[in-house]
Amino acid sequence: MYAVDLHSHTRFFHGHDRAAEYYDPLGVRLLTEAARLRGLDGVALTNHDYYRSFDVAGTIPGIEITTTHGHVLVVGPDPPTRTEPGVLSPEEAVELAHDRGCAAIIAHPYRNSTVREVDAEFDAIEVNGKHPRTEQWVRKLADTHDLPLVGGSDAHYPVEVGRAYTRIDADEFSPEAIVSAIREDRVEPEVHYGRFNRALRLFYRRIHEGKGYLQQPDGAETETPGVGKPPQ
Repeated sequence: MYAVDLHSHTRFFHGHDRAAEYYDPLGVRLLTEAARLRGLDGVALTNHDYYRSFDVAGTIPGIEITTTHGHVLVVGPDPPTRTEPGVLSPEEAVELAHDRGCAAIIAHPYRNSTVREVDAEFDAIEVNGKHPRTEQWVRKLADTHDLPLVGGSDAHYPVEVGRAYTRIDADEFSPEAIVSAIREDRVEPEVHYGRFNRALRLFYRRIHEGKGYLQQPDGAETETPGVGKPPQ
């Protein structure tokens, strides 16, 4: 059994590719050290629309693809090294992932996304560490689509690593074994609800409310402010 954060970023800023070339090697080591301190076995490196390989123990290759309907996590042995934001459809992202031996996961399904409404062969749905209040909605969504649930922190700062992660029943810590476990539903999300994590979530909630990114299921009894228009 392994504990893996399946959604993490090596840096807190987007864009600025030249800066990323210098910062990413440090960011990877900060992520893995944070994971070790929180008792995790590793993290998946899922930067927005690019993947760089690092020879660092405790890392799983990955990428977060910005599709025409929102974000899709691709995790496995051979993720694409770069994708153009907003160009691939979710179906194309899933096909690309499967062609490269990777799992395709719906990321944060109730934040600036309509990926959850797409009929594609996804492998799992994510309980996102930034918005665990949606966990029951995501569980219901997973039941509806008969998909496994995984957890990821969506960390952009190392201190955020592990606030949500995935328990994975696998024989070894390898990209191939983790992909198999996801597809065979040998996974279970875990979420930390401590005081520090609650403060971080309130911080992100206010940011995403301001951007109009937050959504809720039709007919949901619990109101979520900041309902926004997702990508079309």
